[in-house]
Amino acid sequence: MARDRWKPIERELRKAVGPLIAGVDEVGRGPLAGPVVACAVIMPPDARAIPGVDDSKRLSVDQRNRLAPKIRERALAFAIGAASVREIDRVNIYQATVIAMRRALSRLRMTPHHVLVDGKPFRTLEIPHTAIVDGDDLCYSIACASILAKVTRDRLMQSLAGRYPDYRWERNVGYATLAHLQGLADRGVTPHHRRSFIPVQQLTLDLSAPAVDVAQLAAILDSGSDADPHFAGD
Repeated sequence: MARDRWKPIERELRKAVGPLIAGVDEVGRGPLAGPVVACAVIMPPDARAIPGVDDSKRLSVDQRNRLAPKIRERALAFAIGAASVREIDRVNIYQATVIAMRRALSRLRMTPHHVLVDGKPFRTLEIPHTAIVDGDDLCYSIACASILAKVTRDRLMQSLAGRYPDYRWERNVGYATLAHLQGLADRGVTPHHRRSFIPVQQLTLDLSAPAVDVAQLAAILDSGSDADPHFAGD
């Protein structure tokens, strides 16, 4: 389906500040395990949008995997940055997201004239930027970044699933599905779990604590989660 709702902000910014606009998005603020991953991408200013590009959450796994190489091939520059589980636990997920974005931007092989990020302004990003709520749904360059970030993080978690099969990361990529919570209850935490997140905290209590109620833990995350609707969770 052709997109007809990209907003003109990228075109207007190019006229005002220059042609190189970097779209930035992150993936992985909500999972119980794994890093938060950000991508920065500069798409060619005069080329037409790649058909099918959309907010990564609107796309299937197959669609994202098909579009990612096209974006990488077409982009003038792109880079991935991440913040580890240890950093998430040390500084909190908000600051870890900023760290991942900074790393992605610093690795671009060209300097953008301006930066667009998804969401609200990041006070500690220390890079001039324009924040757009639902930017991955409204801005082409942010949508491209969201696809690359999502594909990168999913593949990382799927590779870790081979070492930690009890948590079903090949399906839930670290989000709090019932199968993941059951794995935590049965096997405890791994080095890739975020110990600062509430269900993981529940599962790292003293061994004399009552047995874990998986359904109760699932209810903790039942509202307000940024869980990806496109994983095949159990």
